[in-house]
Order: sequence, then structure tokens, then C-alpha cells
Amino acid sequence: MTVGQSFKQALQAYKPRWMLEDLKDFSFIAAGALLQALALRLFLVPTNLVSGGVSGLAQLLNHFTGFPIGLTVFFGNVPLFILGWRHLGGIRFAIRTAFAVIAFSIFTDLLVYLLPPTGLTPDLVLNALYGGVVSGIGYGLVYRGRGTSGGSDILARILNRWRGISISQSYFITDSLVILLAGLSFSWENALYALVILYVSGMAAEAIAEGPNVVRTALIVTSKPDEIMQIILYDMERGVTQLSARGGYTGEERTVLYCVVSRSEIPQIKALVREADPRAFMVVGQAHEAWGEGFLPLDHKS
Repeated sequence: MTVGQSFKQALQAYKPRWMLEDLKDFSFIAAGALLQALALRLFLVPTNLVSGGVSGLAQLLNHFTGFPIGLTVFFGNVPLFILGWRHLGGIRFAIRTAFAVIAFSIFTDLLVYLLPPTGLTPDLVLNALYGGVVSGIGYGLVYRGRGTSGGSDILARILNRWRGISISQSYFITDSLVILLAGLSFSWENALYALVILYVSGMAAEAIAEGPNVVRTALIVTSKPDEIMQIILYDMERGVTQLSARGGYTGEERTVLYCVVSRSEIPQIKALVREADPRAFMVVGQAHEAWGEGFLPLDHKS
């Protein structure tokens, strides 16, 4: 069975459910595509800063031939679109990604008639920072809509899913060739600023995609577990789990307490643990999401 036949069967089997969740996803994707196009037209194209991926290649082609960037992005995404459809979620992924690519292509070629061709400022630093932040927010919104922006975005998501590589690191891997071409085409100064754009946009994308539900985890090794548990349960009103452990050096049986708190509660729990047991050993880590009592309900739809 060919890819086209497989896609046709999947499309026939797909029955859209235009509920609030679907509208929310496509609204996120449309807003994200618009922000990416704005970043491209306001901050990147006027100063020959390349963001990487298919859109970066489209910038280079536009610079030398004048061929429309949006149209190049559309045609360049066709093979990557097929790859993503086969490996990242089937027909639902395909529809959302196709929508993101088409919206970005249209916005990019329309905004050229609405925005000043020289951008807002000739300063490369400002353009790199603001271009990275705005495009990163756009990427994050598309991720929140459970789609991708196509191009190297698809390759980055595949690396993220298969190898556990973060989105920001995936950008560096998949976009390095485009940055090299930008350095050869424009200048190595522009290429260095392009690396800044990739880093900033990756961080912004992760922040938006993951949302504000980043929490802290605390592991506490203590000889006074009962006292500290009472403090966490009743003073902080947080849940706590008691784990049995054995010291690797001493071989002694010890108690480890595990709890999840918000970022703002870290100073409080440190002070309370220090007061109850100054000899306690405490490790604070970061968790991207917490679901259940005291945090987001398990049936919450982010």
C-alpha cells in the first residue's frame, strides 16, 4: 500500500469532532503561526537573520531569487509532512500540522504587504532577541495545539520522542546546516546571532508548551521523619510519602520523605526542615507537571 493510499484511507476514517477542545487546538495553532510569521517579517528577514529549518532555507532562496518565502515553505514541507504523519500521530497530527504550515505560509506572504520592509530596528541584537522570543512563543502555541510548524520542527519532535532530546537541543541538531549556509551567504556575524535566535526560541517554546505547571520535588533523608511529616502535612498542607531506604556507606536503615510543592513553597519547606532536623539531607528537583490532589486534576485538559 502506497503512502497516498494509506493517507486516503485514514482521512476517510477520520470523523472530525468540532468540540471546544478542537477549536482550542486550532486557535492555538493559528495564533502560533501568526506570531512566527510576524517574527520572520519584523525581525529576521529585514536584517538577514536566519532562524533555521525550512523557513531559513526559504529565506536564503528568497534573498537570491526573490521567490516568495511562504510558498517555498509550503512546498518544502511536503516530504517532511509525510514523514511526520507516519511517525508522529497519524491523521490528527497530519491535519493540525497541515493547518499550521498553510497558515504560516499565508501569513508570511501576506504580511509582506502590511509591514515595513526594513522592520522595526536595524539593531542585530534586538532583532535576534525579539525574533527568538516571538517565534518561540509561536512554536509553543502550536505545540499546545498538538501540532507542529512543519520543517525541522517535525524532525525535532521525532528526536524528542524517540531519543528524549529536549526541544531546544533538537533545534540545534536539525538547524545546524541552515545556520552554516546562512554564514556562507550573509556573514558569520549573522550566523552567530542566528544561534542566539535558536536558543532563545527553543527556551520560549518549551516555556509556553509546558505551561505554568512546573513544580518542585523534595527528597528528605532524616532521622526525625515523624516530626517533618507532621510539618509538611499540617503546616504546609501538602501530601508526603514515606520511603524506606538503607544508607550505602553505613548500611543503616533510614527514612526518606518525598513530597511535591510549588516553586514558591521551596523556601518555606527548607526553613521548616532545617528547624526540625538541622542534620537532614534534602534534594530539591524540578518536575514539569503534577497531577492529582493539591495540583491539577487528572481529568484537566491542558
